[in-house]
Amino acid sequence: MDLYSLKGKNILFFLVKNFGGYNLIIDKLKSYGANTIHYDERPASNNFTKGILRVAPRLIKNDITKYYNSILKDLEKTKLDYVLVIRGEVVPAFFLKKIKELNPNCILIFYNWDSFKNTPNTSNHLDLYDKSFSFDLEDAKKFNINFLPLFYYDQFKADLSDSTVKKYDLLFLGTAHSDRYIIANKLSKWCEKNGLTAFNYFFMQGKLVYFIKRIIDPTFKKFDYKKLSFKSLTTLEMVGFYKQSKVILDINHPYQTGLTMRTFEAIGANKKLITTNSEIKKYPFYNEGNFYIIDREKLVLDKAFFEKDFQPLEDCLYQKLSVDGWLESLFTQKNIEYWNKMLRN
Repeated sequence: MDLYSLKGKNILFFLVKNFGGYNLIIDKLKSYGANTIHYDERPASNNFTKGILRVAPRLIKNDITKYYNSILKDLEKTKLDYVLVIRGEVVPAFFLKKIKELNPNCILIFYNWDSFKNTPNTSNHLDLYDKSFSFDLEDAKKFNINFLPLFYYDQFKADLSDSTVKKYDLLFLGTAHSDRYIIANKLSKWCEKNGLTAFNYFFMQGKLVYFIKRIIDPTFKKFDYKKLSFKSLTTLEMVGFYKQSKVILDINHPYQTGLTMRTFEAIGANKKLITTNSEIKKYPFYNEGNFYIIDREKLVLDKAFFEKDFQPLEDCLYQKLSVDGWLESLFTQKNIEYWNKMLRN
């Protein structure tokens, strides 16, 4: 069984629509002949709703119920073959049960690319899915579900012979949270002192989210508001930054052990990576030439790391780490055992 088995199948797909790769996943599924029916998992995408969902989702419980009932009405005459829920922080249990009742042969698939600590509601619904996956090795062990790391999109795949002039020695692109701002700025200053050029792009989901986080998270009081961007980069803009950079900086959330999207984008783009996540040592693609691990409490860099080129991986690893490999793991049995071996180590 491969992804071409999805031809003609109806896939109901839930993901936050402002996520940069939303359309890329849909386009990839369509390229294999699947019919995708996609919804944002949130009842609205305005800043107020995004802020409330983060701090007090119970306040809009009625809106959530109304929204998912409207989706059920939309799907009254549609036979579903698959439901793919990514993160699923808002998707209610009654909805999943009703979908299964109406489509007994439908396969419900859940994938969490966040920590269950950040999305506690999702762990209560795992028994409602036919297949569940986490990008976090420790979460996969704890909840007894499949382990599946993140991936890179086709757009990040680069040729080693790419001759784009490198404008930046160190690049950080990411959502503003926790100690990212502090770490990225300290490393930028280190680069400046060592004759290297660094560039940081801090994204924030909305101004209301920022001001709420300033109240509940003391680390946000250290953020320079003027250095935040409330506009997310497009995939093409991100690819452009990667092409102009030698090394990518990855700062994982302190409460997450799963490898971030930046890790796999860097691999796809054949870029070296500096990361705060020591868990990367457990992965089959790890080598000291491509990956440099830093302690977020004691930041130390080595200029020599910037001077050597990326060492290419085996072709089979590029395939497993691509969006195609990721979808194969979700919808077929391919690669599942390969990644689940890490659960037993």
